[in-house]
Amino acid sequence: MDLSEIKKFNTDIFSLFDDRWAVLTAGSGDHFNGMTISWGSLGTLWGLPPRGKPVATVYVRPDRFTFDFLENSEAFTISFFPDSLRKIHNVFGRKSGRDTDKLAETGLHIQDSSRGIVYAEADLTFVCRKLYASKFNINAVPEEIREAFYSSNEPHFIFIGEVQDIIRK
Repeated sequence: MDLSEIKKFNTDIFSLFDDRWAVLTAGSGDHFNGMTISWGSLGTLWGLPPRGKPVATVYVRPDRFTFDFLENSEAFTISFFPDSLRKIHNVFGRKSGRDTDKLAETGLHIQDSSRGIVYAEADLTFVCRKLYASKFNINAVPEEIREAFYSSNEPHFIFIGEVQDIIRK
């Protein structure tokens, strides 16, 4: 998909991550891991209009197994699944790839791994080239959010990827 087609993508941005959730996956070939995410965003960055890069931003804690794959990969995918497969989030969101074969437990299949892991069953996938990663500055986070999300947890890292393809079914 070329840049002009990517820029025509249209969805309900505020409910996409919050209501549908996604599987964030990084790695390649047969060495990858995916995890359920419900925090993310889409937009443009690093370019003067109309040449801004289309980007997807995701947030991951460093204790998650997927984190090392994100750190060491040049690409990641964000995959959304039909409501009929919502149960996959019980595996991708609650079990670690350290000791679970998530594909076997969910019955998902890899359709393509040449540019990032694309699941055959996903109805929407963003294929992203990683551009940036950084840890949240916890001191810059409002106190009520710090207390709610970080009182006993390490801060998330922010990963920004340039959307290079959008696969829809």
